[in-house]
Amino acid sequence: MTPNTARRNETSRRAILTAAFDLLQEVGYAKVSIEGIATRAGVGKQTIYRWWPSKGTVIFDAFLLLSEGAEGEPPTLPDTGDLAADLSLVLRATVEEMNDPRYEQPMRALATEITLDAELAAAYAQRLDGPLREAKRQRLRSAQQAGQLADDLDLDVAVDLIWGPVLNRWLYRSGPLTIEYADQVVTTALNGLRPRRPAAQGMPA
Repeated sequence: MTPNTARRNETSRRAILTAAFDLLQEVGYAKVSIEGIATRAGVGKQTIYRWWPSKGTVIFDAFLLLSEGAEGEPPTLPDTGDLAADLSLVLRATVEEMNDPRYEQPMRALATEITLDAELAAAYAQRLDGPLREAKRQRLRSAQQAGQLADDLDLDVAVDLIWGPVLNRWLYRSGPLTIEYADQVVTTALNGLRPRRPAAQGMPA
């Protein structure tokens, strides 16, 4: 019987990504090496370099695979018609993921590597951040069309205003990252982003 090369390659690929993710949890990003990943996965270093140019790109793919974020259907945000509830649901899930010990190390490692590795930054923008950002814009665009947000609102700035505080608090450890904080971010952002109501006749604007 002819060996199934595609299946063997996929088995090796998953073994490598699982090994990278496990080592990251055990020893931290600084001590993870291509050699260590290869040994744990039972493959040669050249097998890894055939698919990934650097340790950072291996970790990125490991994070995508094991957080069930690998490419597939474009991401979407809930759209129940209640913008505040939908955003709170998404931000709460974001907070829970950032506080999850399984993902904190990979995410912090990626945040560091992205600032240093232009190729990894481009891959992150194309494969993860770009599609997620478009999903966020689409949800805000839907609210805008429903009259829940100002017609002239810059959606990119709005995305930064809503998601940026959570990311910054997590990245710089500037305060507790809690569900309550996520809810407060949504409330504060929407209070400033709702359509401006015209002043009543005879009243100062």
